[in-house]
Amino acid sequence: MPCHVFTYGSLMFAPVWQRVVRGQYRAQPARLAGFARFAIAGETYPGMVAQAGAAVDGVLYRDVDERDLAGLDAFEGEDYRRITVRVAPDAAATLEAQTYLYLLPQKLTPSPWQADAFQMERFIGSYCRDRLGG
Repeated sequence: MPCHVFTYGSLMFAPVWQRVVRGQYRAQPARLAGFARFAIAGETYPGMVAQAGAAVDGVLYRDVDERDLAGLDAFEGEDYRRITVRVAPDAAATLEAQTYLYLLPQKLTPSPWQADAFQMERFIGSYCRDRLGG
């Protein structure tokens, strides 16, 4: 059954997303309350953990099919666990979505991860070379 997927790091960027999934999905900005996103020491991508009073801005992909969800699970790997959350695509509503919680908080830096500083080419060269379209 298709589900919505909330992304908050490398997968927010179309060049990365399109290397991981095969389908075409509608994307829109969304916010997830109760979580915070941090840089991971030595990495270009972030980790997200539960944190009261915080919120993470990201991209919501609508109606992702099971095949692509399995591909996203494989891409995220064992350092992340897919969980169900409620995200707000606008101020008036929330909806259920899947997202990836980071499982190694000891590797997080105290610095928030900044999307505008994402090193896309470095990331794609390191993590997407053998992926579809990469």
